[in-house]
Amino acid sequence: MRRIITWSSLGILVCCIFLSSCKTPSGAQATNSQVIPQSYTGQKDTTNSAQIKWRDFFADPYLVALIDTAIKKNLDLMMTFQEIEVAKSNVRLKSGQMYPTISGAGSAGKTKVGRYTSEGAGDASAEITPGRLVPSPLNDYMLGLQTSWEADIWGKLRNSKKAAVSRYLESVEGKNFVITNLVADVANTYYELLALDNELEILRKTIQLQKNGLEIVKVQKEAAVANELAVKQFEAQLYNSQGQEFDLLQQIAENENKLNALLGRFPQKIVRDQTTFAARMPRTIQTGIPAQLLNNRPDIRQAEQELIATKCDVKAAQAAFYPSLNLTGSLGFQAFKTSYLFTSPESLIYSIIGDLTVPLVNRSAIKADFDKANAYQLEALFTYQRSILNGFVEVSNEMSDIRHSEQTVLFKSREAEALDKAVEISIDLFKSARASYLDVLTAQRDALGAKLELVEAKKEQFNAVTNIYKALGGGWQ
Repeated sequence: MRRIITWSSLGILVCCIFLSSCKTPSGAQATNSQVIPQSYTGQKDTTNSAQIKWRDFFADPYLVALIDTAIKKNLDLMMTFQEIEVAKSNVRLKSGQMYPTISGAGSAGKTKVGRYTSEGAGDASAEITPGRLVPSPLNDYMLGLQTSWEADIWGKLRNSKKAAVSRYLESVEGKNFVITNLVADVANTYYELLALDNELEILRKTIQLQKNGLEIVKVQKEAAVANELAVKQFEAQLYNSQGQEFDLLQQIAENENKLNALLGRFPQKIVRDQTTFAARMPRTIQTGIPAQLLNNRPDIRQAEQELIATKCDVKAAQAAFYPSLNLTGSLGFQAFKTSYLFTSPESLIYSIIGDLTVPLVNRSAIKADFDKANAYQLEALFTYQRSILNGFVEVSNEMSDIRHSEQTVLFKSREAEALDKAVEISIDLFKSARASYLDVLTAQRDALGAKLELVEAKKEQFNAVTNIYKALGGGWQ
């Protein structure tokens, strides 16, 4: 009776230890509590320019051709395609782990056992057929199949597969994000080139005016109307403008090389529109509502997929605290002679074994893995919230930039027109000796500066439109 109580107590103790080992820590719940504003500026029109494909958004055929080349050949984008392939392979790996593995097995050998052993003594007296003893040494041939399978009782493998699928989708969104940035970079660099072309044209026209002014002042010097100081001042201004010309040529070369690098090719001439940049008008933008950022922006969707994946990682880490069931088995034929190998049922062999294991002692490694997965989940949540906040801020900034750049272009246009008139007036007055050469130099310098600033303002206006298109999530379609 005492022995029965002892064994019963031992069984109860084992069950208690078993059940306590199955207890899992609870992780923090990753829930998004951010409240997205209903609108950007009070207007709730859902029309959104991000829905426009980049081929239709950009009207310049030269720019469209450049973007098309960049999407096909950009090296950074090619790298993201390989990241997608890696993620896709990982999905296949996790899927395969959910099913049994079956492998073929074969072996051949020869064994000589000692006569004065239990096995040797048994073989010496055993008959294979009447009157025929087991040979020594003994050959051994085996041919068959082996299998193993982990039963996914607690969903560990299923959650690992779901995490892999989410990371595959995350890599796809990462590719879309690269395309969005690539399209914007190509467009902004192209507009930079157009602006530099126009600045160079303006500068060269100014240089010609300055050369004409220099000739006039030289004639006036010969006529004793002007002096050598005036000549040198006009020459200095001309040399300064000619120096600026080479600086602009260098900037053009560098931007062409930058654009070629984005296109994944070696430096070459960039074919582009030669229309006066200041006369062009950017596209009108419709921002829609902030909630559309969740669907339009690839970086937000990328962060969302990572959050989903980390939640699955936490569930898989929790399942590691529970018992695991592994099944192994084999089926085949084994004999000491090849002619007997496929004799059934005498040479038939098979086995099936089930292993149930549960962590009992020193579970710190499992706990550490769970804590790490839980920390990654919270980090992914904060990254997701940050991406939403950044998206809203970027759109708001670019909206403000568009409004201000429009006003800047308007007033810079008026300033340039007024200073052009001032140059004409100053030259006429100088010819009639009613204005000094300093008045002419000042008017020409101010007019040149205003025209260059107008081109820069126009470029900023186009860049703001491109950047808000990217901030809204457009460009990857």
